[in-house]
Amino acid sequence: MSAKKTAVVTGAAGFLGSHLSDRLLAEGYKVIGIDNLLTGDLRNIKHLEGNTDFEYIQQDVTKHIHIPGEVHLVYHFASPASPIDYLELPIQTLKVGSLGTHNTLGLAKAKNATFLVASTSETYGDPLEHPQKETYWGNVNPVGPRCVYDEAKRFAEAMTMGYLRAHKVDTKIVRIFNTYGPRMRLNDGRVVPAFIGQALQGRPLTVFGDGSQTRSFCYVSDLIDGIYKLSQSSYHEPVNIGNPREMTVLEFAKAILKHTGIEQPIIHKELPTDDPKVRQPDITLARTLLGWEPKVDFEDGITRTIAYFRDFLAIKS
Repeated sequence: MSAKKTAVVTGAAGFLGSHLSDRLLAEGYKVIGIDNLLTGDLRNIKHLEGNTDFEYIQQDVTKHIHIPGEVHLVYHFASPASPIDYLELPIQTLKVGSLGTHNTLGLAKAKNATFLVASTSETYGDPLEHPQKETYWGNVNPVGPRCVYDEAKRFAEAMTMGYLRAHKVDTKIVRIFNTYGPRMRLNDGRVVPAFIGQALQGRPLTVFGDGSQTRSFCYVSDLIDGIYKLSQSSYHEPVNIGNPREMTVLEFAKAILKHTGIEQPIIHKELPTDDPKVRQPDITLARTLLGWEPKVDFEDGITRTIAYFRDFLAIKS
């Protein structure tokens, strides 16, 4: 029997799930990655082909999950996560947040494993508190167009706390703020790939509203480091993981043009319904609890990300 511990990662072929799988393998775990490829892409885990410590299972986690043998950690990262995806896939988004969370918690309970759910800063909605602390309950429209994602994640947090309290499962909740880096989907609607893709393809950059709304961008390796540290901790309440460096969307668009070295006009379109006006994590808890804070500065991270998309577009063409 292998001395290595086993971790299950749902959404393993997605942007974050694939990077998390890499980190777990580097930490000496055997990893079982599950994905139904609704929004995931096997190219994200192609480099793991032939790795005897990685196993891929194509499955919808809203169906019963059977994993033979021991499991020590379960990371639930399966979900559509961009506005384009969850607006097109509302029922699937709600099901993976509810049934998928229930099934993965059931797996953790059956295996006596630690469980970590990927929640989101969207649980804060269009926040009236700034920056957002974990103690803030949020300002969410429960029937608006974005509600399927916001409420799916809020329900996932509630289900996770239910399993902690009723079944004593060792659970963790990470609230993920805007993250960027290699393996993002070019056309997923999020601002980082949208602006980079538009610039590299010679198209105007599309800013919604006047561009004064803010976002805080965390490089993916920093985020995964925080998530891994949280999974190794004994803390059960939600923890923000993100980079508190705040930028307006218009500032970000100009930064992309600068770092790509491409001149394109910036055009403005109507702001989507319930689009958050501000987004900035208070990471005091992560700093004190985990000794974690982001290390990759924006200039370095965005340079790496632009290089990834240049290569991706070159391969496609």
